[in-house]
Amino acid sequence: MSDPMRPPVSHHHPQGTSLRSGTSGPRASLRTAVVWEVLKEALDRQVKATGRESLDVLDTGGGSGKFAVPVAALGHRVTVVDPSPNALFALERRAAEAGVADRVTGVQGDVHGLFDVVERGAYDAVLCHGVLEYVDDPAEGVRNVAGALRDTGVLSLLAAGVGGAVLARALAGHFTEARHALSDPAGRWGEGDPVPRRFSAEQLTGLVQDGGLRVGSVHGVRVFADLVPGVLVDTEPGALDALIKLEAAAAEQPAFHAVATQLHVLGEKG
Repeated sequence: MSDPMRPPVSHHHPQGTSLRSGTSGPRASLRTAVVWEVLKEALDRQVKATGRESLDVLDTGGGSGKFAVPVAALGHRVTVVDPSPNALFALERRAAEAGVADRVTGVQGDVHGLFDVVERGAYDAVLCHGVLEYVDDPAEGVRNVAGALRDTGVLSLLAAGVGGAVLARALAGHFTEARHALSDPAGRWGEGDPVPRRFSAEQLTGLVQDGGLRVGSVHGVRVFADLVPGVLVDTEPGALDALIKLEAAAAEQPAFHAVATQLHVLGEKG
């Protein structure tokens, strides 16, 4: 298998609903709100701990800058490593449109060859979002991103959750596929599954700890969003805001980690 750090744009996620059809606008906040709040708080803590208002942030597999550009807008310097020239071109355009081009640098590369393109131990924070599902060796990937951190750095790790896939296949009536995902070592529901690997919360926290980091927090992401019919959010006044608040309330509760579409782990060094 090749070693892309993110899925091709044409891949259709198996838990399809209209809630995920857009990548911008209000609904996009359903995908990112929980992670963004955790990340922003972590960066604020880093600013206070280091005494430096502008941090050095590395975004591995950061693509077109969905997180990198908002992080740069906070005043931080962000390096994005991604294997796709098209994604890096889109990153450059997005950063320019947001007025942060001077704080965003795109570099072509991947997590397994990370130190061919960036310096070891040079970053206050590292983002590794949607990467581990697609790499050949997730443990090595985590060790590398941990190795890019300074002595007191933080890692934001986001990956697909196996429980969310099981639940979504079952609710769609694909019971055999749901059972397959439940028992498959990689958490895949079948040959047609576009996601090479999914994780449990225990597996992700184990990878973070094995990478030499302390687990700061674990959050379930998109616990309900991928299961709610899009028409409900479109037609009910205030429904989107209420759903975002529900996601935030459930995110920290371990009971919901088992059914989240994605899992977010904050790792801390030092």
